[in-house]
Amino acid sequence: MNDDKLKGKWKQLSGKVKSEWGKLTDDDVQQIEGDSERLVGKLQERYGIARDEAQRRADAFTAEHAS
Repeated sequence: MNDDKLKGKWKQLSGKVKSEWGKLTDDDVQQIEGDSERLVGKLQERYGIARDEAQRRADAFTAEHAS
């Protein structure tokens, strides 16, 4: 899913994001605003994982919800 589609669907996906990554706060989800780079950064911050792992998880999530 490209960034434009992600931004367009962010409100619908925000609940799924919170259920997928419970450590993300409502404020985190609101700040991300469908920006994949911000999502990766927040995943790194909250889960203490490397950037490549955060990117892999974000990519998997967006691919699963690309419809």
